[in-house]
Amino acid sequence: MIEKTIELSAPLDLFGVQEKNLKFIRHFFPKVKIIARGHTLYLAGDDSEIERCSEKFELLIAHFNCYNRLDENDIIQIMDTGETTAELNSDEVLVHGSYGKQIKAMTVNQKKLVEACQHNDMVFAIGPAGSGKTYTAVALAVRALKNKEIRRIVLTRPAVEAGENLGFLPGDLRDKLDPYLQPLYDALRDMIPQGKLQDYLEDRTIEIAPLAFMRGRTLDQAFVILDEAQNATEMQIKMFLTRMGKTAKFIITGDVTQIDLPRNQNSGLLQALKLLDKVNGISIIHLTDKDVMRHRLVSEILKAYENLKKVNV
Repeated sequence: MIEKTIELSAPLDLFGVQEKNLKFIRHFFPKVKIIARGHTLYLAGDDSEIERCSEKFELLIAHFNCYNRLDENDIIQIMDTGETTAELNSDEVLVHGSYGKQIKAMTVNQKKLVEACQHNDMVFAIGPAGSGKTYTAVALAVRALKNKEIRRIVLTRPAVEAGENLGFLPGDLRDKLDPYLQPLYDALRDMIPQGKLQDYLEDRTIEIAPLAFMRGRTLDQAFVILDEAQNATEMQIKMFLTRMGKTAKFIITGDVTQIDLPRNQNSGLLQALKLLDKVNGISIIHLTDKDVMRHRLVSEILKAYENLKKVNV
């Protein structure tokens, strides 16, 4: 048995109230004795286990120093992945949002999405609910607008209901569609002060509209996001992708496990991913349940449904 020490600058913040995080970390290293005393962390155990534990603590500390936070979701992600500190520890702020919030790529695959957007004019971001694909895409669009790289942002979704019927909702077309587009408004409110956002919406610097409204347009000098693309038909996807102007940037997000189209209609996203996989200038980024930044139970729920799918195949 060997011992190793790790010096910590802010042990209380790192380990949480009543060492909640430290207790959770111990579950991943049952063969290592982990003791925290003041600013020093003591590790005792077999050589190989100590080395593995020490490496993970370095990643945890780097993550905390970068994002000034560490919770169970962060710990699970770091324990489950073999990513290096350099890959995890990206300190690039995409947007300084409302109330001083710093919005960054929080996972390795979100960082890959950011990098893909820098080098490609069209990017597909495919992943489960909560993996940050839409939120990251909106942050990239807001950054481009603030940096005057584009003149406007266009956010769109296919108007397909997830088991609900828009026709029964009260009000005119906009009143019916606004609740469906609410996730896009929520992301924008995190990144742009309410007064400024209202001005952008009124002068159409930021436009949020259903996919059908894109027909016949050429979208230029714009950052355009098609969200929930798995619910676009083959003809709708083709129509949308061919709206691209010479100086536009397109991001298409979707979750291929949550297709709400009628059974007699094929998802245009699935077709587009096959057809455009090898096209130069188009990048496809796949996010996973490890990128989910919601409550840790969301990842467990996604895994359970994925296991059910495998059993039924």
